[in-house]
Amino acid sequence: MVDLTRRVIWAPQEGPQKALVDCPYREVFFGGARGGGKTDGVLGKYAIKAAMYGSAFNALFCRRELPMLDDAIERSKEVYGKIGAGWNDQKKTWVFPGGGRLRFRPLERVQDADKYQGQNVSDACVEEAGLYPDSKPIDRLFAVLRSARGIPTQLLLTGNPGGAGQHWIKQRYIDPEPRGMRPLSRLLPNGKTHRFVFIPSRIEDNKLLMQNDPDYVNNLYLVGSDQLVKAWLSGDWNAVEGAFFDCWDTSKHIIRPFSVPLSWTRFRSMDWGSAKPFSVGWWAVASDDFDTENGRIPRGSMVRYREWYGCVEGEANKGLKLTAEEVGRGIAVRENSDMMAYGVLDPAAFSEDGGPSIAERIARETAYRVNFRRADNARVSQRGAMGGWDQMRARLKGDGERPGLFVFSTCKDFIRTVPLLQHDPDRPEDLDTDAEDHVADEVRYACMSRPYVKPKDEERQRPKTLHTMTFNDFINSTPTQSEHV
Repeated sequence: MVDLTRRVIWAPQEGPQKALVDCPYREVFFGGARGGGKTDGVLGKYAIKAAMYGSAFNALFCRRELPMLDDAIERSKEVYGKIGAGWNDQKKTWVFPGGGRLRFRPLERVQDADKYQGQNVSDACVEEAGLYPDSKPIDRLFAVLRSARGIPTQLLLTGNPGGAGQHWIKQRYIDPEPRGMRPLSRLLPNGKTHRFVFIPSRIEDNKLLMQNDPDYVNNLYLVGSDQLVKAWLSGDWNAVEGAFFDCWDTSKHIIRPFSVPLSWTRFRSMDWGSAKPFSVGWWAVASDDFDTENGRIPRGSMVRYREWYGCVEGEANKGLKLTAEEVGRGIAVRENSDMMAYGVLDPAAFSEDGGPSIAERIARETAYRVNFRRADNARVSQRGAMGGWDQMRARLKGDGERPGLFVFSTCKDFIRTVPLLQHDPDRPEDLDTDAEDHVADEVRYACMSRPYVKPKDEERQRPKTLHTMTFNDFINSTPTQSEHV
């Protein structure tokens, strides 16, 4: 039976699909380009495993909603009908000749995974994992993976770049090993090591598709923007289609750290979180044009020179659950001798429910009081006034040549999360709040505290006079320039 299955499914397929079949690790992400044969890969692996382990094989094949599995079910009929498996349409279940089972089921919430507690589920696959804003429902499946008969259990995920889950997928599987095919590891609380792997899916490896539909690649070039083509054709996880901040430019906005002049105004912004991450950003406002190796920072620009993101390492969107007092002490330690002009904090942190507010608790147990004022929480424009997202976008765009907001390369959580944020499908003017948006909210508060005014063209081009020159400009000016000022 194993030979028959391999001949039917795998003879034309090599590369990543074969790697998926042979992969021994308990967790696998098989993802990348569209048309890479991910569904076929999983179905083929399960046919082989059912033939090897007989009735001990018991698998789940999941997506967020059952109708989303229609194509996978139809493809399974083409594959499993050739090896004598029986299909029960009412139960959406395959029974293989040796007694193994494969069930197609919805998985939207953690509670859906809990339905399988107590069962010997040997394998589980979650298709299009990028549709999940966080990994909680998927991770809960680990609790149902077990085998009383000694089958090696495994959780498989498939997906393409983009979607609400891009943050946690990229952080967990892509960033540590962008080219994949090398084992990753995570140390567990009991001292054991959990090993997992990212297997890139490439369209050129799906030889069946290339033979049967040679124009499919041409179709992908027609889908839309360059970012979407790169994401779907090449499986590029850094290409973001429909990014909320489509004006983000790594080459312009990220700068190497430098010693911030003492004369620059410094302040902090914060978004509170406990079960979800909190985010604290430290900002300096350029008092004059300032030259760096990356180019000139215009006067009035905001520079994010430090951040503290309260997230469990390696776990996207999972908070540290620190108390407000612990966070306050952490802020004080990080500021050390920095002189803060002010701080702005999520207004919800000032609410009092029969006791001191979060803001009060942050301030009260520090060597010096880490004080905040209420941030302006306007998200979108209303009645002509610019909302927080518009202020943030205006600073990212700047004057068209130079931004008005810069980020030190050490601010990794800003760089990881903000460029990937997507539009809310129901409110295009807002971003998708199911995503990991805590840093973005905190930056929004910072931008609203210093409304951006785009410099007029004539002001940028006007020669400097003694009233507009900095001291360094005057010292470095030529004699001709000095005669004119």
